[in-house]
Amino acid sequence: MSADPGADREALAEERRRLGILRSVVDLTCSLLAQQRMTRPEAERLVAAARKQVLELFPDKEATYELILAPRFERLMNEFVGPRHRAKVLRFRGRVD
Repeated sequence: MSADPGADREALAEERRRLGILRSVVDLTCSLLAQQRMTRPEAERLVAAARKQVLELFPDKEATYELILAPRFERLMNEFVGPRHRAKVLRFRGRVD
């Protein structure tokens, strides 16, 4: 514990502020992925921007982001935007005599 209780309160208030911003960024990103019609590249840019902002808020938490938020965003993109690569399957056309 710090010798200065005021410094502890300030640090706690700063942590709460950053957590509030984190919550807003994640909630907004999830909402946009689920509700907006966007292409896969647009969705990936949105997630990249969210990731950047999250890591600016908590630079030492990249592993936590990759473990918790990245799969959540990926699941939403797959459900509402579509999978990363859609292979176009062509039907085999038999020989015409």
